[in-house]
Amino acid sequence: MEADAYSKAGVNIEAGNTAVQEIKAAVQATYTPQVLSGLGNFGAAVELPAGFRQPVLISGTDGVGTKLLLAIAANRHETIGQDLVAMVMNDIVAEGAQPLFLQDYLAVDHIRPEVVKTIVTGIAQATQAVGAALVGGEMAELPGLYAAHHYDLAAFGVGIAEKDQLLNSVAHAQAGDLLLGLPSSGLHSNGYSLVRSVLGLKEATDFQQLTPELQTALLTPTTLYYPLVQDLLAQHLLVGMSHITGGGIVGNLPRSFSHDLQAVIQTNSWQIPAIFKLLKQKGQLTTADMLTTFNNGVGMILMVKPTNLPAVLQHFATLQQPIYQLGYLQAKPQTAANAVVFTGEFSW
Repeated sequence: MEADAYSKAGVNIEAGNTAVQEIKAAVQATYTPQVLSGLGNFGAAVELPAGFRQPVLISGTDGVGTKLLLAIAANRHETIGQDLVAMVMNDIVAEGAQPLFLQDYLAVDHIRPEVVKTIVTGIAQATQAVGAALVGGEMAELPGLYAAHHYDLAAFGVGIAEKDQLLNSVAHAQAGDLLLGLPSSGLHSNGYSLVRSVLGLKEATDFQQLTPELQTALLTPTTLYYPLVQDLLAQHLLVGMSHITGGGIVGNLPRSFSHDLQAVIQTNSWQIPAIFKLLKQKGQLTTADMLTTFNNGVGMILMVKPTNLPAVLQHFATLQQPIYQLGYLQAKPQTAANAVVFTGEFSW
């Protein structure tokens, strides 16, 4: 068999090697002192940071979903890496952990070094923004499995926390605890199958015909929440956190408190961004559709003791970061079926 048989079968080893060299600087820039070996080895070695008494590792894995189809249609790959990092690390942070390291998986139809460099650089920059290291991963060229110019992204991340400082809000949240909401940057990375259906985005040309403003709104990357809450975690000012992803508030917030509690949320306590209103109106979606699919403008919910509220609000004021006072937890009425109830009318 000829030496270039693999390339004739559709796999370009030289392009893969070129891509690895292109991303090396961006990846190595994320290395923390704990990284002992990373890119280029068969496995990454990361030691635990010093100073922990009973360190616990918190892991998570996720992908970006069909938002990738819009990035591909737009040929804009700069920020999709932040979506990937945020979907993994925001979950880890919601447990009260400090991000430690991340590994990514990128599968493509054919390796295009410049596109790979753009994607992985975005992953590296977002990983570095949350104080973690991108210690390696996998890049696979899979001709025949993916359509032309298509790719998929997934990642596995690890965080670290003291055992007695994990946010076990299911055990510790109580009636009277307050619910504060951090804004989302938009859709984040959830509900895009419904978005594409509502907007009729079946082909790349359909996306390209949208207004520039709508294209930008649909590709706005997911917020990285760790920089906003790390000081609150260090000061033990939070009871718990809930990352609002697929399933919305009603699907995610109840994961953070016990079955004998109920969340009461005031619908006028935050401004619903225009993109959600557009989707509801254009798709003639019900309120139930919206609440069980999208974050509707709230990307992370914090549980706070009333005595800690002034300190938490001052923290966000110092950061000039908007924060919504959404509501509170109460004892769940015996006749109540819903873990989350909304008071007032939504501003759709």
